[in-house]
Amino acid sequence: MKIFGVTGWKNSGKTGLMERLVAHLTQGGLRVSTVKHAHHAFDVDQPGKDSFRHRAAGASQVLLVSHKRWVLMDELREAPEPPLAELLARMDPVDLVLVEGYKRDRHPKVEAHRAETGSALIAPEDPTIRAVASNAPDAVRGLTGGRPVFNLDDTAAIAGFIRRESGLS
Repeated sequence: MKIFGVTGWKNSGKTGLMERLVAHLTQGGLRVSTVKHAHHAFDVDQPGKDSFRHRAAGASQVLLVSHKRWVLMDELREAPEPPLAELLARMDPVDLVLVEGYKRDRHPKVEAHRAETGSALIAPEDPTIRAVASNAPDAVRGLTGGRPVFNLDDTAAIAGFIRRESGLS
């Protein structure tokens, strides 16, 4: 299973790029899964629903199943967040896992960048960033240490780069 990340600062365009990459790569015949890191507490469950009540009562895991999908919720209950490698080991095998976030992990990444955020590039200080996708490619080209720079909206070129870098072309 190949792994490639999309990273960047807040409001840099990561999620939009991830969405476009998943659509493009799956239309191209790849089986793709995703991992999204959230820096805040989140809940995919709803208060009052049975599964929520099971978790609130203290269940370590709740498996919710319907004829359309299933989801397994693990409660950490003050245990540390599992490392990315441990989470990836739990996933079904696919051709490519796209990882959003996880800036500090060592997998290869594309950095998403929007000039209007005013945020500095991560790429110059991080060798795991293999390319930059920016809405101002000409403005950042000289700042990437020679790494490829793509227009943030050029999904086909970014997807092709990820395929080549991952050995999936």
